[in-house]
Amino acid sequence: MPLTPHVEKHFTSSDAVRDVVIGMSDGLTVPFALAAGLTGAIAQSRLIVTAGFAEIAAGSIAMGLGGYLAARGDAEHYAHEVAREQDEITRIPEAEAKEVADIFRSYGLSDGESSSVVQSLRQRPKDWVAFMMRFELGLEEPQPSRAWKSALTIALAYAVGGIIPLSAYLLLPDARTALRLSVIVTLIALAVFGGVKGKFTGVPVLRSALQTSVIGGLAAIAAFGIARWIS
Repeated sequence: MPLTPHVEKHFTSSDAVRDVVIGMSDGLTVPFALAAGLTGAIAQSRLIVTAGFAEIAAGSIAMGLGGYLAARGDAEHYAHEVAREQDEITRIPEAEAKEVADIFRSYGLSDGESSSVVQSLRQRPKDWVAFMMRFELGLEEPQPSRAWKSALTIALAYAVGGIIPLSAYLLLPDARTALRLSVIVTLIALAVFGGVKGKFTGVPVLRSALQTSVIGGLAAIAAFGIARWIS
């Protein structure tokens, strides 16, 4: 009887999803709040669209730069910790070996079971450092291109999200009528975005869609209220 090969399906692009979520959620709410706040003072959609696209450009750059700096900070932190671990396994190898044994002990292994692995790691400094980085510090080595990918992903997601609430103002010349359509379009977009996010992350699609719609809607309402209060 032929055996069906076992294929494990794990989602391994959590960083990319996080970047899309950050960019898209802000892109859907901030330009909407700006357009909604301006609607109370400006009757012409054309001026709101101009201000909205200016905000999208500035927001995309700012959000992308923030993502780049965050990813660079992660890479620099990882490099610093690698250098520290390399120094410690050279300067205080016995203490580091004890830490390895303690890690195995936390998984239920006896000293006898873990001693051979500890001795093997002591003969391979590079693997020893990699083991300590992952199992002692819980750090994964960042991809070299992570910073630029994060910046571009967040910036593009913000731009795409920002265009959605402004699309109503592009179609309708009356700002107040456009605002009502923008609310509907933005809520639908939040629900669809939440459902897609749930599909990728393993969260039930309907629950993820509802959560994203409620949270995004509350954020948009709060931002709209502040913008109207200021205006």
